[in-house]
Amino acid sequence: MTPSPSAVILVAMDTNGHSNWLEIDLGAIQNNIRAFQQLTGKPVLAIVKANGYGHGMVETALAAQQAGVFGMGVARIEEALLLRKSGITSRILVLGYTQPARIAEAACNNISLTVYDHDIARAYAAEAQKAGFQVKVHVKFDTGMGRLGLFPENNLDFIRWMYELPAIELEGIFTHFARADEADGTTTRQQYARFAQLVNEVEALGMRPPYIHTSNSAASLAHPAVHYDFLRPGNAIYGLNPSAEVTLPPEFRRALTWKASLISIKVFPPGHGISYGHRYHTTGYERIGVIPVGYGDGYRRMPNNQVLIHGKRVPVVGSVCMDHSMIQLDSVPDAAIGDEVVLIGTQNDEIITVDELAQKWETINYEVVCGLADRLPRVYFND
Repeated sequence: MTPSPSAVILVAMDTNGHSNWLEIDLGAIQNNIRAFQQLTGKPVLAIVKANGYGHGMVETALAAQQAGVFGMGVARIEEALLLRKSGITSRILVLGYTQPARIAEAACNNISLTVYDHDIARAYAAEAQKAGFQVKVHVKFDTGMGRLGLFPENNLDFIRWMYELPAIELEGIFTHFARADEADGTTTRQQYARFAQLVNEVEALGMRPPYIHTSNSAASLAHPAVHYDFLRPGNAIYGLNPSAEVTLPPEFRRALTWKASLISIKVFPPGHGISYGHRYHTTGYERIGVIPVGYGDGYRRMPNNQVLIHGKRVPVVGSVCMDHSMIQLDSVPDAAIGDEVVLIGTQNDEIITVDELAQKWETINYEVVCGLADRLPRVYFND
């Protein structure tokens, strides 16, 4: 009996009605935060910017708050305000630029901002004073990243000046490591030495702010001597390795799985072109399946992609489309419409990791997960 079209649609979904979705294990994120706390004895400022590295910023932040984090780190004021509206009461630090016109919003919502030069400090002070608010700030020092921040040398006067600025509360100072994810820690040690010299001078003059911080995920794992008051891990709290050279301890767990449903199967004759440009041609009679996943979801148009079905790896064939991809099913003769397909994650004894995709796509794991489209439904659970 041939199933009706409506029956096919019904089986090609997960239990939430999706045919292409992410599963996010919030319990894994909480586990990873606690693992950092246990490994280092330091509080954690969970970095949840860029939609929680693609995992969902609000849901990730709420889980992190339940895990007892010290606070949250974001890149933009818009992210911070959304967290406040969503029930986040923990500290929030905006690590990037904030428009001076938004100082009142930051102050009213107890959001700390980053200062990285004289001009932005003056602008924040002027706007805060005009609005009648006190705004908390952390001063960033460029010890080798080559991005935002003051050079640490000869900047004691700047810190002294920050304490004197009206409507400004100096809450912290920090730096960011450029190469902490490399096995050779020379550059990280050099950056730390520059920052430590400044910290020593600040403390000697009695100007230490409440918080000093340096450590991203890689430094948190590989450089225990540089931590200061709290950690700032990002990708590692989601179970992603900082790099191939600095990897996670075994107690960390991956939080993200990407799944889809098989929505079509057809048998094509030899020599038939598949997808745009006919970059793939069948060599014999081949069973070709379709999954509703494409570059519009963040799945790259790169060669040699593979997915899992029935616990086996099968190749993606032809060009990845905006909304669909084709897979070769000859090695899985019992594959049927509605079957689960895994793009990232584990199925039976097989696994496709974010690191594997990053290597195939010639990028880093951060970019893979941050590129997961907002249109992808995210299904949350706590395992």
